[in-house]
Amino acid sequence: MPRIRAGLLVSIVVVVVSWIGAARFADADTTTTAQGLAAWEQVYSVLTSPRCINCHTATNYPQQGDDRHRHVANVVRGPDGTGVPGLNCIGCHQETNADSTGVPGGRNWHLAPLSMRWQDTNDRALSSAEVCRAVTDRSKNDNLDGPGLLKHHEEEPLVKWAWNPGRKPDGSARTLPPLTHEQFIAATRRWVEAGTPCPGR
Repeated sequence: MPRIRAGLLVSIVVVVVSWIGAARFADADTTTTAQGLAAWEQVYSVLTSPRCINCHTATNYPQQGDDRHRHVANVVRGPDGTGVPGLNCIGCHQETNADSTGVPGGRNWHLAPLSMRWQDTNDRALSSAEVCRAVTDRSKNDNLDGPGLLKHHEEEPLVKWAWNPGRKPDGSARTLPPLTHEQFIAATRRWVEAGTPCPGR
């Protein structure tokens, strides 16, 4: 009888330990997803700031300024997002900012494709879930996986331009995104490490 009791006790201990381990694993997984979603909201705050969303439009033209008004001179998107003959983006937007005139600049200046629009046709930012689904859809995002998105945020010149946007025509500095570039990369990395989770609808 003592041996039976001892065996039963051992079995109970094994079951309890296994259950605790499984519960801890589940909690860790949930925490990781929750942290990833929190990190995504930080990323989203940058993507929908004027420095980014002005070129991620749902319209046939880029926008300008913190009020996101239509680009002057009736500039239009064109077939490949670089304007049209006579009004190509690079006709005014050079490799660097021209602070003397207030014209921003960066390598390969162009509009994001409509598949990467982050606002609707009424100029309202899409929801966090909608932008997340677009960003992670490899049929729309140039086939970038999580690490590819992280590298894009780290190295793409037009992404990095958002933190060095130059001066407006009146000489005042353009506003910056709500995070520093370093914070943006750290948030992107946490989101990617969590598996690029997206919020529900």
